[in-house]
Amino acid sequence: MKSKLDLKFWLGTGVSLFFMVLLFRKIDFNQLLTALRAVDYRYILVAVAVTFLSYFCRAIRWHYLLIPEKSIPLSSLYPATIIGYMANNLLPARLGEFVRAYVLAQREGLQTPAVFASLVIDRLFDGFTVMLILLCTLFTLHLPQGMEGAESMLKTGGMVTFSVYAVAVIFLLLLKHRTMRTLSLIGLLLKPFPRPLSDRIIPMLGFFIGGIRLSSRGGHIAAVLLSSLTVWILCILPIDLVLRGFGIHLPITASMFILVLLVFAVMVPASPGFIGTYHYACFKGLSAFGIAESTSVSIALVIHGVGFFPVIIAGFYHLWRNKISLNSVRKAGNPV
Repeated sequence: MKSKLDLKFWLGTGVSLFFMVLLFRKIDFNQLLTALRAVDYRYILVAVAVTFLSYFCRAIRWHYLLIPEKSIPLSSLYPATIIGYMANNLLPARLGEFVRAYVLAQREGLQTPAVFASLVIDRLFDGFTVMLILLCTLFTLHLPQGMEGAESMLKTGGMVTFSVYAVAVIFLLLLKHRTMRTLSLIGLLLKPFPRPLSDRIIPMLGFFIGGIRLSSRGGHIAAVLLSSLTVWILCILPIDLVLRGFGIHLPITASMFILVLLVFAVMVPASPGFIGTYHYACFKGLSAFGIAESTSVSIALVIHGVGFFPVIIAGFYHLWRNKISLNSVRKAGNPV
């Protein structure tokens, strides 16, 4: 497992370096520094506050997803959420999700796989909410002339992502309601592979699907849907606030467009914190609206910084406050 993680780390680092070179190769660094000095940082502080509010709403959604398992207070869910996102910024391959599940499971006396199963549903709700934002963006935003190719790529990316999420949902529904038949089918599909692989994956899937339990109460489902929508509205607002901090006033649909590009960017394997891919996607999105290259890069750096540095500081604070060692976090981020 360690060699695989090392390979992913170096591959991701290479991807990040490639995009950072693309980003900075034609940039005038004097103009870049000038743009950063001109920022109204009051907007940036508000953007940071809104970002933490989005994490709080994620904790609320997680509360309702875990209700069939246990009614867990936000005083446990919020620190685990922050620590998980801190780990996502510091560990490769989004291993922060394992850390998030581990921290909460240890604190509340739950089985880690059951908690992790709730995070799979959590991510599915994220995916469908992003698809909704994408559809709203495509129908309301008119990109400047010459950007037809980007608009077409966005539509294609949206359809591909929607298809992936649809397949994932169908698979989970089959696994939940036709467990034995689905596991038997998976066993057949795995026959060409070494037997130990099948012996490991099938029991793991059986245990995992047993941990997925959603409340059937209408109020709980409504709370999950409403909190999902609120989470992503609170992800759009920091982008708009950073733009205003730079003195740029674009319609909110522009921030929605940039957010969708950023969601696609973080799917690309990169170094921890999505360095390079995140910045380049943000830069290209801003360039579509005729914003100068140096300003676009400055905005990309600040938008990334808003979601990167504060959560790392807050994550270390919650580790200290909850007396969680870095070594336990590291082990939780190595699930196999």
